[in-house]
Amino acid sequence: MTQTRGYKVAVLGAAGGIGQPCGLLMKMNPLVTELSLYDIAGTPGVAADVSHINTAAQVKGYAGDAELGAALKDADLVIIPAGVPRKPGMTREDLFKINAGIVAGLTEACATHCPNAMINMISNPVNSTVPIAAEVLKKRGAYDPKKLFGVTTLDVVRAKTFYAEKNGLETAKVDVPVVGGHAGITILPLLSQATPKAEMDAATIEALTKRTQDGGTEVVAAKAGKGSATLSMAYAGAVFADSCLRAKNGEAGVVECTYVESNVTDARFFASKVTLGKEGVETIHGLGELTPYEKAGLDGMMAELNDSINKGVEFAKAL
Repeated sequence: MTQTRGYKVAVLGAAGGIGQPCGLLMKMNPLVTELSLYDIAGTPGVAADVSHINTAAQVKGYAGDAELGAALKDADLVIIPAGVPRKPGMTREDLFKINAGIVAGLTEACATHCPNAMINMISNPVNSTVPIAAEVLKKRGAYDPKKLFGVTTLDVVRAKTFYAEKNGLETAKVDVPVVGGHAGITILPLLSQATPKAEMDAATIEALTKRTQDGGTEVVAAKAGKGSATLSMAYAGAVFADSCLRAKNGEAGVVECTYVESNVTDARFFASKVTLGKEGVETIHGLGELTPYEKAGLDGMMAELNDSINKGVEFAKAL
């Protein structure tokens, strides 16, 4: 596939634990010619550091509210890991209150300065922040459901890794679709559809499902409360961003699991396999054949998922 042109990518929250490694990985992406790193503070240093890497992307750092517009101007893709990570003892409610406001402000700036950009939302809780972004964009007349994505790639990355390790398979050649949302029980790995196929008993399937759902907590515990999943999240964010750019560049058959506005279930937003195209979402795929265990998992998540979606919508409407 020959490259048609390079793209401007903006990372919002680029001085943070996810933003820094994500910026580094995007600097290494051959489709990126302009890399815009934005945060409330600390970004000039990060940009200077990353700019010394000998790849084609030109890097600029922007800091503070006054420079947000310039950071976003005419961006093709915006990656948003901004906000605070979950800390021990922090409820989802605490996380929501802080990050909801941050996401709303940044999305509003996207509507003004790069209304046609694809937006990759990493800021948690994704189940609520994507609906917030959708409502904010709607108010500004800039909402295109094909271009707003909740990045759930980390759930897929974890599911692939855990499945491969458990079954002695080569990690890079494994695929496991993960559907639903991006928190706790709303994360549902469809292990029955994993490839290559490995026979597993019910206890193993349950253990792998649980471990995928609790992957974030596993990292927080291992870091003894001094951090959350930043490096694996940055990697997953860069993988998904690369898929968006390759599709935008005309590559056919780019498929990722991602949380988008959808009618696959009765939840307005839902993560499932999506074929990406030049304009964003091209096809949202159905769930395929589910096992009774997976069906129960799907039924069990819906109330929580819909609550999170409604909470995001209500927050945005009250702005």
